[in-house]
Amino acid sequence: MAREFSRTERVGQQIHKEVASIFQNEFKNRDPRLGMVTVSGVDVSRDLAHAKIYVTFFETDEEKLKLFNQIMEDNKGFIRTLLAKRMRMRAVPALKFYQDTSITEGIRISTLVSQTLNKDKERALKAGRDLDQEDQETDENK
Repeated sequence: MAREFSRTERVGQQIHKEVASIFQNEFKNRDPRLGMVTVSGVDVSRDLAHAKIYVTFFETDEEKLKLFNQIMEDNKGFIRTLLAKRMRMRAVPALKFYQDTSITEGIRISTLVSQTLNKDKERALKAGRDLDQEDQETDENK
């Protein structure tokens, strides 16, 4: 009977869970400058030798982001050691951290779309028509 998930996917899920727990519990005491970190994804190589860990920092300042990336790079050995204690594996993958900007980019794009819609409504009101009524009339005609 075939398994639902491959070993690399299961190991990736376990690494995701454990690294998130490490950030939440142990790592805050080690370096409080880091702030809030979210593990957004983990990709493990087929040979289980390397793991790419995608993290999100809820910060927009470029200097702080560089500092956070440096903190992650400096402490990846410590994180790997804690991970080795928690996982039942002969060899724990080498960790490489990447900043995941998809969440912050999504928020930025959502804000831009909202601003554009608001500007369109303002222009429509100035022109003497209501976009919401036009949308409802269009939906009723379909």
